[in-house]
Amino acid sequence: MERTLLKVHGSGNTFYLYQTNNENEVDWTKLTTWLCQKENNGGADGLLLVLPSTIADAKMRVINADGSEASMCGNGLRCVARFVCEQLEKEEAIIETMKANLKVRKESPLLEDIPTYAVEISPVSFALSSLPMSYKGQEEIRHQIIQEFSTTIPFTAVSVPNPHLIGIVDQTYIENNTHQKSLAELLNGENEYCVDGVNVSYVYPMKNDTIFVRTFERGVGFTNACGTAMTASALVSKLNGFVHNDVITVFNPGGFVKCEVKTNGDRYELTLIGNATVTAEYTFDIHNLTFLNYNETDEQKQYEKSIELVKKETASFAN
Repeated sequence: MERTLLKVHGSGNTFYLYQTNNENEVDWTKLTTWLCQKENNGGADGLLLVLPSTIADAKMRVINADGSEASMCGNGLRCVARFVCEQLEKEEAIIETMKANLKVRKESPLLEDIPTYAVEISPVSFALSSLPMSYKGQEEIRHQIIQEFSTTIPFTAVSVPNPHLIGIVDQTYIENNTHQKSLAELLNGENEYCVDGVNVSYVYPMKNDTIFVRTFERGVGFTNACGTAMTASALVSKLNGFVHNDVITVFNPGGFVKCEVKTNGDRYELTLIGNATVTAEYTFDIHNLTFLNYNETDEQKQYEKSIELVKKETASFAN
């Protein structure tokens, strides 16, 4: 049966986007693992499902490339925000996600002719039980050296609501990803710390309230960007004095975003602002898993400008 898919990305974090009124239409794990194979138009990091909602303008589900389901995806949410707002002809909307109903809105372009959306990232918790994570009976890990992980890197564990382990590092750990890869693979295999796995980000504070973030995503591996990881990294950087403004520029291998971080005691208001790019529209047979046709857009050409900016700003340390 013929259906339509969009190929989209937020900060180079690539997805297929599919709208359906039937949440049980097919086996989403099977469909996603097929779609995300690299031989299928370059693959993707996951599938974004746009579904009807009785409590919001639409509902979003996020299926990772390995078939597991994520509770949230900031980059994906921006793409869904654009799809829903354009379909409903609205500037703002509410999107139902697994853990919260989140506000989204159209924003002024980060760069010329790049569709840009702002999305709420919530809820936020530093409780290890929210990830879940276990370490020596502690309730939290905040900017702490964990000898089993590293003798020099301070780590913070936070859920937003996806689980994240954030390490503040110097330039050498960005130039070479070996340590990060080894730790992330440990924590996403059978281990005593994170039974469900965890997203592992290394954050290099740059200058002028700017950070660089590289993320190993649970269920995916290294990606160009992870929206909740960038937002969590901005929060951790601000709480520990590495940045000072409410609006933080976050560079990543796939581009850049702005993260707005407002704190009031233990209350946090986080907003992720970045591109929502549509690169192609596909028709495919949803039951026989066969692509039938596709049409590319020219939006990626505009987005390449942001990639050039990132390369210029990070030339001294990022490959």
